[in-house]
Amino acid sequence: MGEKEIDAAPNLPEYSVSEIAAAVKQTVEDNFGYVRVRGEVSGFMAARSGHMYFSLKDDRAVIDSVVWRGSTGKLRFQPEDGLEVICTGKLSTYAPRSRYQLVVEAMEPAGVGALMALLEERRQKLSAEGLFAPERKRALPYLPQVIGVVTSPTGAVIRDILHRLRERFPSRVLVWPVLVQGKGAAEQVAAAIRGFNALDGTSAVPRPDLLIVARGGGSIEDLWAFNEEIVARAVAESEIPLISAVGHETDTTLIDFLSDRRAPTPTAAAEIAVPVRAELVAGNQDLGRRLGLAKQRLLAGRRRDLDGLARGLRGPRELLALARQRLDEGAERLHRALLIFGGEKRNALTACADRLRPRLVLETVAAGGRNLQDYDGRLRRAVRGHINEHRLRLTGQGQVLNSLSFERVLERGYAMVHRRDGDVVMAAAQAGPGVPLAIRFHDGEVAVTVDDGPPARTPKPKPQNKQSGSKPGNQGSLF
Repeated sequence: MGEKEIDAAPNLPEYSVSEIAAAVKQTVEDNFGYVRVRGEVSGFMAARSGHMYFSLKDDRAVIDSVVWRGSTGKLRFQPEDGLEVICTGKLSTYAPRSRYQLVVEAMEPAGVGALMALLEERRQKLSAEGLFAPERKRALPYLPQVIGVVTSPTGAVIRDILHRLRERFPSRVLVWPVLVQGKGAAEQVAAAIRGFNALDGTSAVPRPDLLIVARGGGSIEDLWAFNEEIVARAVAESEIPLISAVGHETDTTLIDFLSDRRAPTPTAAAEIAVPVRAELVAGNQDLGRRLGLAKQRLLAGRRRDLDGLARGLRGPRELLALARQRLDEGAERLHRALLIFGGEKRNALTACADRLRPRLVLETVAAGGRNLQDYDGRLRRAVRGHINEHRLRLTGQGQVLNSLSFERVLERGYAMVHRRDGDVVMAAAQAGPGVPLAIRFHDGEVAVTVDDGPPARTPKPKPQNKQSGSKPGNQGSLF
């Protein structure tokens, strides 16, 4: 039997590997040209080229899947590992690896429960990090000067917000246009929130005092961009107070737990952001009226108190009568005291005048003049003696000083060497070659310059006999 199989082998047609791969590809695509496959996403990867690669699996099998770049924009949410989805597409083969794969053209979650389970998982993750803590909520500014709005520039949401702000309290609004659903929506919303926070107020675009992230109503898939973790973390990192206004009142997204204030609708967000200007004006007018009434009541009360105090006080005439009486009594006592004092002084002056005589005064003056002349003579003699004594002493000291003058020394044949700047040369080492000097004699100065040769040594003087005097012609001591 084995021999028959060997003999029949040359009769079988021969295929190349590429032919087999092409035939398999055609067979698979013809029989599974359009299918819907339900499974769990596993190994999701978004390539730089824009394609998405992942696997669909259940408890018994795995199918490789791919979403080409042209179809990724049609997806209403971002696939994640562990998410159960229903993919629509066609089966094909990948010949280089002998694999078959599902080319996905559309994808939807396998029921709302799957998305809610994913949302709950993210909510618990962020809650565990403490991002939902009440102490992280910041108070909204009462009257924001600039409001930043992150929404689609073409929808009815921005028109409703601007209309409501214009009605309540006109404010400056900066709109950061973004996609609010589909591919790239989450990234654009997160970038807009971070972009507003990056403004420092020094450029032409002011930094907003308040942010509003808004979108109209829709299904959970339509609002899924606001459940993405990248948007949630951007809201949590925002330093500017933020109001979330996504969907209708019954819609809840992940950023509602992270924002500083949740608004049920975008219109309600505008109402939360600013007060009603007419109500503020009316309130200010009411406060002004109440302030005026309070001031009037206060003045009336003070006036009544003053009147009551005035009734308990005596009149000015009564208050001054006692003082006037005391003044009259004091003036009378002062007059009598002046009369008595003047009489006493007059009597004392009369007694002194009786003791004074012209002759006694003249004798006293004459004696004083004689004493003054005698004192003046003695003072003059003492001053002249003192001056003569100091003159003699000064003359002697001048003679001693004159004898010790260096000019007297120069007259005895000595000379003084000094520099041109006036410093005296005390040693030969101070007179180097080329140094300009001046030699002063008793009758004038001579300018000299030291030559380049070494200074000549002066021979030491021979010791002389102390008993013998100086030889004729030799110069003696300076002093």
